[in-house]
Amino acid sequence: MASKIEVKDLLEAGVHFGHLTRKWNPNMAPYIYMERNGIHVINLYKTVAKLDEANEALKKIAASGRKILFVATKKQAKDIVADKVSKVNMPYITERWPGGMLTNFVTIRKAVKKMAAIDRMKKDGTFNTLSKKERLQVDRLRAKLEKNLGSIADMTRLPGALFIVDTMREHIAVKEAQKLNIPIFAMVDTNSDPRDVDYAIPSNDDAGKSIEAILESVTSAVAEGLEERKSEKNNGKDKEEGKASKKDEAPKEKKAEDAPKKEEKAEEEKPAKKAEEAPKKEAKEDAKPEDLTKIEGIGPKTAEALVANGVKTYAELADMDADKIKEILTEASSTLAHLDPTSWPKQAKMAADGKWDELKEWQDNVKGGVE
Repeated sequence: MASKIEVKDLLEAGVHFGHLTRKWNPNMAPYIYMERNGIHVINLYKTVAKLDEANEALKKIAASGRKILFVATKKQAKDIVADKVSKVNMPYITERWPGGMLTNFVTIRKAVKKMAAIDRMKKDGTFNTLSKKERLQVDRLRAKLEKNLGSIADMTRLPGALFIVDTMREHIAVKEAQKLNIPIFAMVDTNSDPRDVDYAIPSNDDAGKSIEAILESVTSAVAEGLEERKSEKNNGKDKEEGKASKKDEAPKEKKAEDAPKKEEKAEEEKPAKKAEEAPKKEAKEDAKPEDLTKIEGIGPKTAEALVANGVKTYAELADMDADKIKEILTEASSTLAHLDPTSWPKQAKMAADGKWDELKEWQDNVKGGVE
């Protein structure tokens, strides 16, 4: 497990420095410790608490197999984000945010495919048949696409979450994510509005050391989630192999010998079974909830609200009416009231039936889970 970040580490990185008092956003008041020399000082104890909360949610998203898109186009954050995020194999945007990156994702994917098509041309020799002028034009286009979209080439569907450095600068990304109900994690300075994001981490978003300290913690949590997912897959494979080998090893004669014994036991066990059924039902009720965040439009907070109201499995969600889901969300929190759950039962039905390829294809073709 990744080591928990301490207040002392954040203090040394300068995470506590805010903006000038005259530039502050009043909604940041709960996270401000004091004012000194005309500058607001952020309460680092609250930063640590919020960072832990965000890390836990990011870890779950990474473990579910969804991608987390990191966005930081400011000069001091570019290199840090590219370095840290590429280590955990997550997509990131460090150049200009392409308008419609999320809301018009289909078009962005076409641009990425164009880049792949140029690479194929170079491999199969088609590129060499072009004139010198055409080759230069194609090379320039490839370089431009690589610069702006190279880091998201592997992102084949909308991300499960967004992590933003400086929400004031990346306001378009925030608006697009809000429109598609994508959870937003962000470093929020004293001049920003924490209400725009789902998981606000009050911190200095201008200093390189501060950005590096927060991203180090965040990427460690993402790496943990990916490791968990990998170990779960390996355990699943080992169990299947173990079951297969046991079946092959079991002697066929044993079945014939056990037949009369089973008939005798069946009569004895009938009363015992009835007594056992009650605790089994209780165990089923206490079963571990399924990962509802795999449904497009459901974030960690939404999933918690549904589980709290007894909706723990894909089958239960599939049987629910969209209006009833909307009612649950509105009662749970005002920040969830804007969500549109119309397609959730349909997606949950596919998940419950194990049609994951069909669900993925549907999610790729539909914007943000809204038909």
